[in-house]
Amino acid sequence: MTDPKTDPTAATSSQAALPPTAQLSDLVQPRPILWIITLSAIAMSLFQMYTAGIEPLGLFYQRSAHLGFVLFLAFLIFPVTGPTKPRGTIGWIIDAAFLTAAFLSGFYIFYFLDDIIDRAGWWTQTDIVMGIIATVAVLEASRRVVGLGMTIIGLIAIAYALAGPRGALPWLGEWMPGILSHRGASVDRLVGQLYLGQEGIFGLPLGVAATYVFMFVLFGAFLEVTGAGKFFIDLAFAATGRKPGGPAKAAVIASAGMGSISGSAIANVVTTGAFTIPLMKKLGYKAKEAGGIEAAASTGGQITPPLMGAGAFLISEYTNVPYIDIVMVSIFPAILYLGTVYLFVHLVAMKAGMTGMSAAELPVVRHVLAAGWQFIVPLLVLIWLLVNNISPTRVGFWAIISVIAVTALRSGFTLMFLDPKAGKPLTGERLREAIWSGVRLIGQALELGARNAVAVSVACAVAGIIVGVVGLTGLGLKFSSMMISLSGGNLALALIFVLIASLILGMGLPVTAAYIVLIVLVGPALNQEFGVPLLIAHLVVFWYSQDSNVTPPIALAGFAGAAIAGSKPMETSMQAWKYAKGLYLIPAFMVYNPEIIMGGETWYVIWTGVIVVIGLVGFAAAIEGYLFTWMDKLSRILVVPGVIAIFNPDEIIEAAGAAVVLGIIALNWAKSRRNRPQQA
Repeated sequence: MTDPKTDPTAATSSQAALPPTAQLSDLVQPRPILWIITLSAIAMSLFQMYTAGIEPLGLFYQRSAHLGFVLFLAFLIFPVTGPTKPRGTIGWIIDAAFLTAAFLSGFYIFYFLDDIIDRAGWWTQTDIVMGIIATVAVLEASRRVVGLGMTIIGLIAIAYALAGPRGALPWLGEWMPGILSHRGASVDRLVGQLYLGQEGIFGLPLGVAATYVFMFVLFGAFLEVTGAGKFFIDLAFAATGRKPGGPAKAAVIASAGMGSISGSAIANVVTTGAFTIPLMKKLGYKAKEAGGIEAAASTGGQITPPLMGAGAFLISEYTNVPYIDIVMVSIFPAILYLGTVYLFVHLVAMKAGMTGMSAAELPVVRHVLAAGWQFIVPLLVLIWLLVNNISPTRVGFWAIISVIAVTALRSGFTLMFLDPKAGKPLTGERLREAIWSGVRLIGQALELGARNAVAVSVACAVAGIIVGVVGLTGLGLKFSSMMISLSGGNLALALIFVLIASLILGMGLPVTAAYIVLIVLVGPALNQEFGVPLLIAHLVVFWYSQDSNVTPPIALAGFAGAAIAGSKPMETSMQAWKYAKGLYLIPAFMVYNPEIIMGGETWYVIWTGVIVVIGLVGFAAAIEGYLFTWMDKLSRILVVPGVIAIFNPDEIIEAAGAAVVLGIIALNWAKSRRNRPQQA
């Protein structure tokens, strides 16, 4: 296996995958605490692997143990004093209390589950106290790990549940508008919902995080520490580096590859952007363009199968559609999005007259494949197992085992056959060093996987609080009624409201949590009142939940790209917003042309796929004012109604719109042919 001490790529990629605050806090942690973090993280990963592939646990046992591990790690990794200051005496007293609360939050349910089930609804005072402790611990962990915004939203949800004439805060109910008012809940009833039932903290979001998501995050960690990130980046550069704007195109492809194992837009920016952004600037892209391109491309990683930033698992659980089906129907939309970003960067490069990189600066495809073929094998194993309807949790387990196996085989072959030919004979000392290096690398991956899962699981636990309150108060139906009333029954307006709501939620919630909250609130209206198929409603909300990565004023991936590019965050975010327009158009096309997801007659599905490509090409050309050559203002204006017509479900209107866009494209191509002799 690759040794991070001798392979800087492995160390860099694994460190980059950690949240920035976690990296900072490690610098001020005493060495014994770092050892405790490492051992706790490894223990958690081993526990998860054991329950995934050897001895599965019951639903509540798995979720409660997972929550205990996650909260314990959260309070160890993120001190109450912040990431840059040592805890001190007072800090240690506070954190010791929260570490105890973390242990009790998971242990109490795990140990007393049978008793709790027997007295369902007749909770003891100890049950209520433990529920309050767990809820406070989850909210505090959210403040430290995810951010204050999500904690505030969780507190608002709790206050809303307690407001009302029969609630613990009756005076607060007097301030509620009529449509939002409800009878209110007592503390006992709320705690029963949030901690002792199946619709709160231990609900579906945490259940998915504790099983499917963790195993795939751990799988990604194993790939990262063994150097898969560099392999995907090198492969992308080898494929596109010579083309105009090569590094930008490589960023799009590499982000798709990284997205298949990472599922995090910010992690993609940090990992691939460190290579691609400086090269983009070197070729002539402005700093804000380079950062924006990387942010838009990396956002594509969260909608790229198989992981989709945990979204595929959640959608599968909410819709009862098999996970493999979610993956299959998401492939073409992901290609459309990444293709749109690719087209944008191509047009920018052509407008500026950029050239590609020289062959001497680029890796050779066969050399890249020869050095990293082992990273393809686990992905093939994963796909084969999914196609054979194996449980995603078990698929993740065997995918991890395959990473370990192929990496060990590759290292063993090198050690026993290749190195002796190069004058490095096999000795007992070299064999021991190789084995110990492999053990260290496995430990590093186990620790990294657990660390990376903390933020997702904490976010899902708080999302469970919000979902529990929505179920307790009936807020989902009320929110749906408001959306129908405001939109006047117009689906286009309803989609705009969903988009705005997702952007607002994205300012305080991570993508996964924003999707969970939004689908609970607007999903019933989209499906039942507007007739949007359930699966498409979930996909639309999930796609729109990504917009906080690239849409100002809060564009997290854009800000990360700006930090690497050395550009202004808002300017970079505006560029990311421009390049990521497919994030808004493609979900709308799904709604008005459901055949692209739900299937239908073969000819019509093909027709639908062709016209959406035509529409996206026309839209990108109109935005940039360039396709084969410069576009005049009239052509750019005429493309807009053509693209809008393509989104209409009526075949005649679609065909007319496609004809308009194709005609403008053809005229632009003819114009470029006429201008070519003059340019020569």
